Amino acid sequence: MKKLGTSEQPEAARQRALPPGGDGHTRESVARTVLEHGPISAAEVAEALGLSPAAVRRHLDTMLAAGQVSTRFAPRRGPRGRGRPAKLYLLTESGRARFEHAYDDLAVAALRFLAESGGEQAVRSFAERRVADLVSRHRAVVTARPDPAGRAEALAAALSTQGYAASARQVGAGAQLCQHHCPVAHVAAEFPQLCEVETEAFADLLGTHVQRLATIARGDAVCTTHVPSEVPTTTDPTTTKPDGGVSA
Repeated sequence: MKKLGTSEQPEAARQRALPPGGDGHTRESVARTVLEHGPISAAEVAEALGLSPAAVRRHLDTMLAAGQVSTRFAPRRGPRGRGRPAKLYLLTESGRARFEHAYDDLAVAALRFLAESGGEQAVRSFAERRVADLVSRHRAVVTARPDPAGRAEALAAALSTQGYAASARQVGAGAQLCQHHCPVAHVAAEFPQLCEVETEAFADLLGTHVQRLATIARGDAVCTTHVPSEVPTTTDPTTTKPDGGVSA
């Protein structure tokens, strides 16, 4: 039997991992056990969690169908016996995605190093390079719409494909572009250049000045950008200030 740890007695480990109840909690505990100790058999997961092998297999089968775990057979040791070797489970990349990663901390550390070695302009250049990819991929679709409100809708759809869960709605004489999720909010809280450059890119794509009303990075529930209904005739949209105003 596979040992699931050396610093805890089996009963202590079982109490630590035992789910508080409900299929969701149980499946989370099964997934975490596979993450920490896989490749691992269903029987070993059941022993670690104090559950029946049948219950564990039910959860593993569901995760297998969802592409969250994969299987392999345990290598045989000793004389070849009857029957198939034990099936072992391990998490796929999709299964690992349900657990927290330290990507945010790594990104913050990398940008701190960049700021210390290259200065604030180096951070801004990085932010501009990051946003340039988004702009180049979606410019044709967004700018095909003739008015700022229509472009805001197209931009919201483009942002949603990048994980921002964005939407656009009419508000008075203009529109509001809302990003209900920000994949880099933790990083942007320390490096506002990410938000500043993003705002400038929105102005460029929408063909008008825009005003940031709220950001998740500053503690707001949603990133909200106001988009005027008319395209100004004398304003260069790329000169939008970080606070949403326009440079003289």
